[in-house]
Amino acid sequence: MYEPDPVITCIDCGGRAHLNGHPPEEGWQPGMLTMYRCEDCLDGWYLEVPDWDDF
Repeated sequence: MYEPDPVITCIDCGGRAHLNGHPPEEGWQPGMLTMYRCEDCLDGWYLEVPDWDDF
């Protein structure tokens, strides 16, 4: 089962971006969106959960 990283590097400023929200009851599925917010620049990022069969 896929679990997104709780903290990633901000794409804009290099700061720490934190995962917002709670995992869905059914778990993370390919195509779902995650949302991260940077603690430094406050930018928000929506990232799609990957389909691991494609790797």
